[in-house]
Amino acid sequence: MAAACVCILAVGVICYFLFANGLPFFAQYAVSDFISGKEWAPLRGVFGILPMIVGSFVITLGALLLGAPAGVLTAIMMARFSSGKAVRLMKPAVALLAGIPSVVYGFFGLMLLVPFTRSILGGDGLSILVAAILLAIMILPTIIQTSRAAIEAVPNAYYEGSLALGASHESSVFRAILPAARSGIVSGIVLGIGRAIGETTAVLMVAGNQARLPTSLLKGVRALTVNVLLEMGYAADLHRASLIATGVILFVIVMAVNIIFSFYNRRRVLQ
Repeated sequence: MAAACVCILAVGVICYFLFANGLPFFAQYAVSDFISGKEWAPLRGVFGILPMIVGSFVITLGALLLGAPAGVLTAIMMARFSSGKAVRLMKPAVALLAGIPSVVYGFFGLMLLVPFTRSILGGDGLSILVAAILLAIMILPTIIQTSRAAIEAVPNAYYEGSLALGASHESSVFRAILPAARSGIVSGIVLGIGRAIGETTAVLMVAGNQARLPTSLLKGVRALTVNVLLEMGYAADLHRASLIATGVILFVIVMAVNIIFSFYNRRRVLQ
């Protein structure tokens, strides 16, 4: 109970800090101009974060499209198809993937993915595509571990009952086990989205850091988290307040994603 209270208190303190320091900015700068503005020029008093919002969403969506199917299928393989020896080999590999620091992922992307993309597809290599690929790799452990736990938590009677009705092993897994584990799998994907949208260091190193609306997957962008990291060290007054307000917007976006997926899960359960 004490540990749970500490967790709740930590969330409450973070929320209070963000909103207490970020909301006053909107008394001086219109929320609509802040969210829909296409130009970020703090020295001229222009604060528009639309390019960063779009950049964050595009990178996260790309990472999700690449990482979610691979993560869920890997979890299915580990839980229902692989031999014990293969699982014993893959479990520490997945755990190690989760423990690699973000800056190491960033170096990997900068030294390998960026030159490879530059030589194959053109451009300078620092792009949305590279950032999405890198984040897809980074969210794999979260999706794999959560999805595998959800699949293994399904009672084996579901599988045995499906076999008894004449279904094959593959059909039983995908048509009986997987639907029963849907809520846990969706939770893993949501955690992966949170990891992707909140990642800073790796994205800073490979995304190009250009505060503009993306026009191509091979162009660079700047994410919301990167914007805060780059400028908080020297920001003051209204500029600093705008960066904290950026954190408020990011917090609201993450909360909205969690609420939407929670509603989806609850609706699926009721059906």
